[in-house]
Parts: sequence; structure tokens; C-alpha cells
Amino acid sequence: VQLQASGGGLVQTGGSLRLSCGASGSSFIINTMRWYRQAPGKQRESVATITRGGNTNYADSVKGRFTVSRDNAKNTMYLQMNSLKTEDTAVYLCNADVAPYQARPYNSWGRGTQVTVSS
Repeated sequence: VQLQASGGGLVQTGGSLRLSCGASGSSFIINTMRWYRQAPGKQRESVATITRGGNTNYADSVKGRFTVSRDNAKNTMYLQMNSLKTEDTAVYLCNADVAPYQARPYNSWGRGTQVTVSS
């Protein structure tokens, strides 16, 4: 399974962006999906998590501003980011727990998408 994040870009403070993370391949189920971000010189941090059933969890720094959702039929996760701040600038990466029909489950990372918030 390959994960691909998209939707990043340059936006001004207070603006919005919507990220997508799609999983390509066949014969698998995607369980929990996650968004992480990594800013230059900083450690990677968890941003949001969503289970297959739709239960969500957020980092304190994004609560009330970011919303994670998913479309299981499309094997796609979204991150709606509103009221963006300069400190949200980072590469955003998606991560997923993959359960192949005929193989052991594993964790997969996708390539990131750059989000830059200017003041």
C-alpha cells in the first residue's frame, strides 16, 4: 500500500487548507490513520488520529482549528486546517495501519506535503 499526501501550499495567517491522504493498492483494509508534522529543526509530532470507525484525537495545539475525517470507501483521510498560524508551518505526513487480506498487518508512511503559513 502506498500513501500519498497532497493539498499543501502557501497560505497567510488565518487562512485554511485541506490536506488529503490517499492509499493506493488493493486487497487491504486501512484501520487507524494519522497525520503527523515535522517543522525544520523540530521533532516529528502527532497532529490528529482517526480510527476506522471515526473516533478522533487531536494535539492540543490544533484542537478547535483542525478537523480530521476519512472516506473508507475511497481509502482517503482528510485534514481541514482553519485559522492557520505561522507555527503550523511544517511538512505534513500521513500514516496508516494497513491490514492486508492475506498478509500480516503493518504500518505505512506516506510522502509528506509542505504547508507554509506566512504572516
